[in-house]
Amino acid sequence: MGGLTSLIRRDLTLAFRAGGGAGQGLAFFLIVTLLVPFGVGPNPDILAVVAPGTLWIGALLSALLSLDRMFQADFEDGTLDILALSPIPMESLVAAKALAHWLTTGLPLTCLAPLLAITLNLPVEAFVWLIASLAIGTLGLSFLGAFGASLTVGLRRGGLILSVLVLPLYIPTLIFGARCVSLAAGGEDPLTALALLAGLSLFIVAMTPFAAAAALKVQLS
Repeated sequence: MGGLTSLIRRDLTLAFRAGGGAGQGLAFFLIVTLLVPFGVGPNPDILAVVAPGTLWIGALLSALLSLDRMFQADFEDGTLDILALSPIPMESLVAAKALAHWLTTGLPLTCLAPLLAITLNLPVEAFVWLIASLAIGTLGLSFLGAFGASLTVGLRRGGLILSVLVLPLYIPTLIFGARCVSLAAGGEDPLTALALLAGLSLFIVAMTPFAAAAALKVQLS
């Protein structure tokens, strides 16, 4: 457990020191959300309708920005080979890196989302569901991203390929997350959509470390 904690702390330090991760993702999320009123017009009713999808699409695309750095830097400087030889299981290493990615992208996006929701006229009663859905959903996005990153770790400039691989897998999370917020904004019960989102994220978190670990072992062999 101490080794995993140190790995997470190391990835957090590198992410903030490099100016990527949280900073780049938050900036992109902010830009996307603030540009929407200029594109669709200032009508508050229209903004309220598009707010759930806009916030979720912005969060999803922001999470994609730093995925290619999850394993690539460690692969290029040989750190990944050293980690693979450590007594920590590869599955645990993948989970630790995915969790670190969520802490530098998904969690900051979740905290910023309510402030940006105000600019899109999202009803206040939907804020709690927005926070809950993003917190749960972005965790699943980070773990899915870890699987995609493990498949492209040996490729130079594999960011585009990674996006093409991961985006289709992100769609169910996007649908359930946006639907949860949309139902809450409309005064309907969003609990079913949130439960489906939580079940999907739980399945992703449980399964993807094993798939990603297998892919990494192939890349390192």
